[in-house]
Amino acid sequence: MTAKMDALQVVGRGKAEFVRTSFPELVAGHAIVQPKYVTLCGSDVWMLSHAPEAAYPFPPGTTGHEVIAEIVELGDGLEGHAVGDFVLAIAPDHRAMAEQYLTPKENLLKLPTGKTREELLMAQQLGTVLYACKQLPSVIGKTVAVIGQGTAGLWFDFVLNRLGAARVIALDPKEYRLKLAQKYGASDTINIQDKDPIEEITKMNGGSLADIVVEAAGRESSINLAIELAQADTGFFLQFGVPYEPITVNYGRIFTKCLKHKSIVHAATEPGHSSTLQALDLIAGGALDVSAVLTHRFPFDKVLEAYELHQNATDNAVKIVIDMP
Repeated sequence: MTAKMDALQVVGRGKAEFVRTSFPELVAGHAIVQPKYVTLCGSDVWMLSHAPEAAYPFPPGTTGHEVIAEIVELGDGLEGHAVGDFVLAIAPDHRAMAEQYLTPKENLLKLPTGKTREELLMAQQLGTVLYACKQLPSVIGKTVAVIGQGTAGLWFDFVLNRLGAARVIALDPKEYRLKLAQKYGASDTINIQDKDPIEEITKMNGGSLADIVVEAAGRESSINLAIELAQADTGFFLQFGVPYEPITVNYGRIFTKCLKHKSIVHAATEPGHSSTLQALDLIAGGALDVSAVLTHRFPFDKVLEAYELHQNATDNAVKIVIDMP
């Protein structure tokens, strides 16, 4: 009988199940790794509950893509790696929520020393933020609004501050996340449940709206808010959050305000993963202390509870670590 492994599988909108599936088969230029820690992300929530109906079911291993893993088997052509090495494994197909995962050599990133593996795992999402910021116009001296203060929004606060933004305004409905935003580089915060963000930004910014708006939540309301917060004629907004579908975007406002717009995804295809390697260096070198966002841990057999917590953002949850078997 062929051996089977445990994996999670998103089988329908809002529904994931534990399944038994085949172990991956080793091929040249690849390694088989055993995930040790997987952290949850907004794009996992998108796959679980908000993808187009035709996308379901997703394959076994979904959904997990922020992964620290141990190499258990090496194919030909993997010089420089060894069985037993721990790596940050880039998993663009989100199929790493399983006992084992097959990955090509170029997606195995060596871990620097100096921080815990869970902390170094934060480099995966920080790398996507660095990659996205390369698509922005110059932020030096500009007012930038960041909508959504999950870890992606927090990392935008950090990076934009370092890039020289005059003002980084963090927006979120949760007060504990806004406190973290101040820790990570936001100069101002707005609780969008308590205050009108358009009034608040024009008050803070001498009567003007934001030069640049980063949307890091993916909700219909936050995307349309980003359009409203960008300054007419000169404003730029970056769509980073994976849109929760179905969604209606107020395109007429983009048109009449003459806004510049850029959506960004596919950081995992960046040649050499240079942004993620830079993120690893920032964390390992102490430039960014990520420990404050690591709020919850669950064992693999409780991962469905972890997804529920992540989707609802209760119990002051920010980043959730799954300890794999």
